[in-house]
Amino acid sequence: MASSVKHFCTICLDDGISNRAVTWCTECEVLFCEDCKKPHSKSRLSNNHKTISSEDYHELPKFMKEISSQCRDHKEKFELYCSFHACPCCVQCITDGHQKCQDLKPLSDILKQVKSSASVQLFEKDLKDVKENLDTAIKYLQTRISTINTQKTKAVEEIRYMRKSINDYLNKLEQDILNDLESKHSKLKLNMATLVQQMEQRVSQINQTQCQFAKMTQHATELQVYIGLREIEKTTSQTEKYIEDLESEDHFIEKNLQVNISSALQSILRDVKSFGDININTTSSTLQIKAGRKDQAQHLISKVPGIEQIKPSLLTRLTTPKDMKTLSIVACRILPDGKFIILDCNKKQLLLFSKDGIFIRIVVTFTQNPCDACFFRNDTVAVSLGYANQTTLVDIEKNKIIQTINLSHDCYGVASDGETFVICTTDRQSTRVNLNDMSHTILEGMEGVERISLFQGNVYWTISSENKVCCLKSTGEPLWTFQHQDIDIPVGITLDMNGFVYIVSSRNNSVVVVSPDGKTCKTILSEADGIECPYQIDINKETRIMIVSSQVREDSRNHDTAFVYKI
Repeated sequence: MASSVKHFCTICLDDGISNRAVTWCTECEVLFCEDCKKPHSKSRLSNNHKTISSEDYHELPKFMKEISSQCRDHKEKFELYCSFHACPCCVQCITDGHQKCQDLKPLSDILKQVKSSASVQLFEKDLKDVKENLDTAIKYLQTRISTINTQKTKAVEEIRYMRKSINDYLNKLEQDILNDLESKHSKLKLNMATLVQQMEQRVSQINQTQCQFAKMTQHATELQVYIGLREIEKTTSQTEKYIEDLESEDHFIEKNLQVNISSALQSILRDVKSFGDININTTSSTLQIKAGRKDQAQHLISKVPGIEQIKPSLLTRLTTPKDMKTLSIVACRILPDGKFIILDCNKKQLLLFSKDGIFIRIVVTFTQNPCDACFFRNDTVAVSLGYANQTTLVDIEKNKIIQTINLSHDCYGVASDGETFVICTTDRQSTRVNLNDMSHTILEGMEGVERISLFQGNVYWTISSENKVCCLKSTGEPLWTFQHQDIDIPVGITLDMNGFVYIVSSRNNSVVVVSPDGKTCKTILSEADGIECPYQIDINKETRIMIVSSQVREDSRNHDTAFVYKI
């Protein structure tokens, strides 16, 4: 009832009469009451006009009510549609602004069966998909909120567990030292108390002798005094000898109780500045939404960024203990779980670091000089041993060498793609090993190889002596060789998921990216970014995490470390 009050006949309202409207003419764009509707429907000019009820008209969205069938500029009815400008036009519109437009069609043809057209169905589907995408995104974010709430709870539990563990451990250490104090105090006190007891017995004997001496001098005869003095002298001499023996045996040396607090424990107050760090780690979204019609065709083609779009952002730097400031990094690799392995040729050790770059442990120490490393499979890393003509397979979890592969040539750079791995040498020969049956195949034509990488069946390597980057098909057919003034003594090499080749340019302290076709390059890291004497590089193609070895200057000397980036 309330809504009908708002529906007034347009004709009557112009005459100051408020009659309830019952019909809306879509062409006249006028509301009619029952009385005005009749002449409108009988008139030859308007009897074929389409009408709807006033209630249905007011159900239309506001923006649709504002759409008129007449041109607002010329007050004439729209008769044509300009496809170029995507707008309806009246006859005057064509004269004013559409004379050069070629694609003008009758508006009636455009509007014919528009409601039953495929476009309506497609847009209906678009709205449905957008709604589903929003609902999916909301559910995804709600799940993420629940996840980070759980992560927060677990983090609190971990912090409190660590605090309790530290408290329990400190309580144990405190009790141990208190027990030790009690033991040493009791022993020291017992020794002195026993000595005091013995000396008190001597004092009692001397007191008795003093008493006897007084009686002797008063009542004894001269003979008795003479002989008695001999006995008293004997007692006195024995006591003096007893005291001298005690002194000579260090019984009177002062023994003091003193506590020395552990320097490691004291360093907690000095060195530990925080309980830890809270990091927000970014990973790829698992949200899957339906593609819109405009994007569906584009999604059929992978969006490969241009070389100019590659801009690494620094995440962290490896944190090494003070006793490892003499690292000489010949390999740095990213494991599938995000941890890092570092090959140190100085101490011939394979080291494991956490995702945050914190040192975890020494995995293996080699007897031969290690040269390079790569992830093999199943928690296993392959490490080449140079002129020993051997490559070892190291189990990261078990901290041991599980297999040694003997070859006919020296083993320098190593790389794996999950199906095979290649061991290269600076001579002409290199070896491809099949991971299924461990069979060997000699690869010819790879001279002066410094480091190697595999991607989609192709072999990539650097020749530092000639400042070259080379690409070879798995069939042995050369694809391209690249040289550029920005690449000077190239060493480490790796590729990202799009086939861009990342080169460590050691002499000019930079990292250079070469396009997949081997035609262009771009320097993405330089001395300005803190890169100095880089040697090795690796990229996790799924997470787009990159690690680059570099020297840093600390405590007035240089030492190797590695920087971690997101690309």
